[in-house]
Amino acid sequence: MPDRKPVGFGRRDASPEAAGPSPVATFPVGAMKLDDDIAAGLIPERPVRGHKGSFGKLLVVAGSLDYAGAALLVCRAAGRAGVGLVTLAVPESLQPLFAAKVVEATTMALPEDDVEEIDPEPALARILDHEHDALVVGPGLRPGLATTELVRSLLGVSGEIDDAPIVLDAEALRSMATMDGWWEGNRRSAVLTPHAGEFARLRAGSGDRPADDGDVSGDDDARLAAALDAAATWRSVVVLKGARTIVAAPDGSAAIAPFENPALATGGTGDVLSGAIGSLLAQGLDPFAAARLGVYLHGLAGDAGRERFGDAGLLASDLPDGLAHARKRLTVVAERRTASKRLGFAALGSSTVGRPAAPTAPAEDPAADAPAAPPSDPPADSP
Repeated sequence: MPDRKPVGFGRRDASPEAAGPSPVATFPVGAMKLDDDIAAGLIPERPVRGHKGSFGKLLVVAGSLDYAGAALLVCRAAGRAGVGLVTLAVPESLQPLFAAKVVEATTMALPEDDVEEIDPEPALARILDHEHDALVVGPGLRPGLATTELVRSLLGVSGEIDDAPIVLDAEALRSMATMDGWWEGNRRSAVLTPHAGEFARLRAGSGDRPADDGDVSGDDDARLAAALDAAATWRSVVVLKGARTIVAAPDGSAAIAPFENPALATGGTGDVLSGAIGSLLAQGLDPFAAARLGVYLHGLAGDAGRERFGDAGLLASDLPDGLAHARKRLTVVAERRTASKRLGFAALGSSTVGRPAAPTAPAEDPAADAPAAPPSDPPADSP
């Protein structure tokens, strides 16, 4: 029986067969395409006898009266991504406001020289005096010279006092674009998370010509080349956000996420990503690993939100819970891989895009050789 065409009243002057298949954009050569198998291998171990101090302490320097939500999103995302303790540092006049909003996180007051205006030197001293394993700086901070000076001070390593890695986003990146040579000297390890506009400002501020980078919004090859060059110049991991987010390391390593999701094009989703990466840094992952895993968890959470709400209507506050579900999914993948190794069926790993892949399970099903999940596994947890 011949296939029946869909019922409808569209134009008949062109058929799908005549038009040919839809073009599919290829991934750029030289970047690892992230998948469940790769991301599962990055999940930090979770000792059964661990406590909140075992899983890292994250200090978040974020938020202002106009952008309180940014700081709250960072803190919630960090907790859902698995960090043990989160402290939110805000100007002291705003501490009562934020203390009433955060539940699991604690707050720390930063000294001011005016209402909402951080006094950089004593604020830096208080930050350095606080015990932490990683920092997130920038989301929702109030623009101004005081913020720029605080960001400048936090970029450097403070001797033996503090060399914790740092995630820099939003207002921190805008401040850095006005600084000369911020990437020079003895600096702490950093992950920068710019969108295309912030990336162009940073490139211009560091003496590069953004026009030479090409289309860093829609051309994946141009995005990869520009991110790699920037990572080498700035000696930092660069997360160039957008569809198919690029993660580039100073040593020339790179990864690309497979996600293209218009539902994530809404305010605050970048703050969730910063919190996830900061959380993983605090749990002990190196910057490149934390950035790759954070980007992938964020993408899975976004896909789950798109399944629920469609291409529009997803809110940034919908994402943090999805991070925890995504991490659980990847943990199951990791456990199955471990079980396969014990049985002698270990996967050989994933290849870099553009290179021949080693014989292994298909990319879309990295756990194909593993035993089936027990019936009690709740399927609803998979985004």
